[in-house]
Amino acid sequence: MKRKLITSALPYVNNIPHLGNLIQVLSADVYSRFCRLKGYETLYVCGTDEYGTATETRAQEEGKTPRELCDYYHAIHSDIYQWFHIAFDHFGRTSTPQQTVVTQGIFEDLEHNGYIKEHAIDQLFCSSCNRFLADRYVRGVCPSCGYEDARGDQCEHCGKLLDPTELKSPRCSSCSTTPEVRTTSHLYIDLPGILPKYEKWMKETSVSGQWAKNALQMTQAWIRDGLQERAITRDLKWGIPVPREGFESKVFYVWFDAPIGYISIARCLFDRISGSPENSEKEWASWWLDPDNVELFQFIGKDNIPFHTVIFPSSLLGSGKNWTKLHHMSSTEYLNYESGKFSKSKGIGVFGSDARESGIHADIWRFYIFYNRPEKADAQFTWKDFQEKMNSELIGNLGNLVNRTLTFVARYYEGRIPARDGLTSERKDIREMTAHLRDSTAKTVKRATELLEWAELREAFRELFLLSSVANKAFQDGEPWKARTEDPEKAEVLVTELCYLIKDIMIMAHPYLPQFASKVLSFFGKEIWSGQVFDEKAVDYGSAPNPLSFVPPEGTLSWKDLGSRDGLASVSSPEIIFKPMDDKTTNEFRDRYAGSQQERKDKKVEEDKKEQAKPAAKKEEKTDTAVKNEAAVPADALFNEKIALKTAKIVKVERHPDAEKLYIETLDDGSGAERIILSGLVPYFKEEELLGRSIIIADNLKPRKMRGIESRGMLLAGDYTDAEGVEHVELLDSSWAAPGTPVVLEGADPSFKKPDVIDADVFFAAPMNIIEHEVFINGKKLLIDGKTVKTSLIKTGSVS
Repeated sequence: MKRKLITSALPYVNNIPHLGNLIQVLSADVYSRFCRLKGYETLYVCGTDEYGTATETRAQEEGKTPRELCDYYHAIHSDIYQWFHIAFDHFGRTSTPQQTVVTQGIFEDLEHNGYIKEHAIDQLFCSSCNRFLADRYVRGVCPSCGYEDARGDQCEHCGKLLDPTELKSPRCSSCSTTPEVRTTSHLYIDLPGILPKYEKWMKETSVSGQWAKNALQMTQAWIRDGLQERAITRDLKWGIPVPREGFESKVFYVWFDAPIGYISIARCLFDRISGSPENSEKEWASWWLDPDNVELFQFIGKDNIPFHTVIFPSSLLGSGKNWTKLHHMSSTEYLNYESGKFSKSKGIGVFGSDARESGIHADIWRFYIFYNRPEKADAQFTWKDFQEKMNSELIGNLGNLVNRTLTFVARYYEGRIPARDGLTSERKDIREMTAHLRDSTAKTVKRATELLEWAELREAFRELFLLSSVANKAFQDGEPWKARTEDPEKAEVLVTELCYLIKDIMIMAHPYLPQFASKVLSFFGKEIWSGQVFDEKAVDYGSAPNPLSFVPPEGTLSWKDLGSRDGLASVSSPEIIFKPMDDKTTNEFRDRYAGSQQERKDKKVEEDKKEQAKPAAKKEEKTDTAVKNEAAVPADALFNEKIALKTAKIVKVERHPDAEKLYIETLDDGSGAERIILSGLVPYFKEEELLGRSIIIADNLKPRKMRGIESRGMLLAGDYTDAEGVEHVELLDSSWAAPGTPVVLEGADPSFKKPDVIDADVFFAAPMNIIEHEVFINGKKLLIDGKTVKTSLIKTGSVS
């Protein structure tokens, strides 16, 4: 039985994690707890990601040193995870001597094997600070929209990705001196050179490790687009020094060293518990240099997929050592908040500190996160749904089963569970009732175990509530309150079976709801252990025990006790653990954590008032006369005043479940939030032909529902018929521009504010034509970043 090495994405240290961030550490916690209960030798490590520009600049803003900032936020992270009862074997950090040793070692191995390249590049240099400036240390005027305080990596106003040298009037963010362009050298990892080794490994591992669909799709898209050499050095002070002559003023890029943190954090653990450097080296290597006997399970969000499926494994493969590499990738989609998206920078959503201070029990938060875990698609956190799921499933279903059954035993059988085996009854109805409950439990155990083995956490969790519903129905149908006096045998068999069924549910639920499940099992006088909650303070004071040597006391329940029908004798002092949340409380929580959403709400109210005051003909639902008036305006003028186009990249494609010709496309439109559009492209393109394509979309087109799914915009394409009479479609390409770049007519002002929403009638009143492969509106060219939008296949035609 292979050992399980488990990691979750290292949270960045310079902020407080919100619920969306917490999904990964909680998911890995559930899986590691399951593995321990199942009897696997398990190691779960995580820690704060501490190096990089973001930390250095944040420390500067707060008047702290980077170390002081990291110490401050690391303690906050640790406290939050302890409150959520996360059983790390070690929660560490990347700013340690061990991280330096391991990272420099991997770099030196890569260099020895010929996979490190040096290239000279032009970079901004501040003569006042006497240093080359990393991108976030440069501010200036955005060349795209004219915003005067754009960052060197991306304009926060229009979202355009930038190189610092592209900024107009650049200035050093530290001293405001105008920097000059100088040539400097940086080191690059030769990913194309490692590709043959990587492709062989990836093809085997993605199958044997059953990678999640989104992880496989994104990885294949990276390979299809061609791997490039990638810079691994930066001009910063806060980071791991580069051990190469001439690079003394540079550090490793955080994306290169951060995944190596999984390795170094494990090394920190063994340095603490092994007793000697020799033992530590042996124990550490037995996990990270033994792929034949160790399976690495990694839990991440989809935005981190390529770093874990491509770059980190390539670094390990290129080193030439036999590292334990990724086996299974459990990658989730996004958890959104109310009508928007969780945002650390804008303070939108519920953060870990909010959850801790809310008065809502940690296991209720854990329940909702796993019941709603975004495994196959984005999920939405709303306070209304939180209330409904908590009240109906956690309390109304599972809590109700526990309370009604255990209270019944305590009240009517003096706390003694009847020793009745319904399968030995002479009555057929009792044997059938017993067999039904045991078969239902056995099927749930089998199904949940199969799902959990591959970290299908949400579906496994929901199986428990389906079983609870079966048990509640059996209680209701069996009417033990009547049968107790009218049919004692039936009542005794029923409550006995339900007690054992509850025991089984609590064993399976313990990884998800450790405090709740432990409490319920304590009513039976039973204990269960699936991991020790990590205590940073105990580690700091040297009083923390070795988490890998802990042996649960004799009689402690585990996965092998599922299905067992002995060992329960009594019920003692059962009590209601969770109480329902009412509408008033729900609304108070929504208001409390509204943040900037309240501003949007106020703005919407004002806009609605203004809209209601307009004449009817100007309202959104236009009359025929209003549409004719739009058509009377020249198409180019109408476009410049009302129609907003922008670039986007297709990051996910799936078939519409209820429409055979429709695709559901998830876009990166540069806004920071995912966008869904639908298109009838199934007859013309395969999914893999669309994935990763850079397109043009109608940005402010009024959303519309298509077979139950809302489409927020429309992609632009032309159509043509080939010589054989077959109809084809060509998408308008925008591959040279970053997602979110405005698409404008020549001579137009790109910063002109257009309406938030327009009707389809307005959009189609400005027809787009293809002439000699170029796209025009009323004789004026369509441009992106000053470059004409062109078609490759269509010489003359129209766009829709």
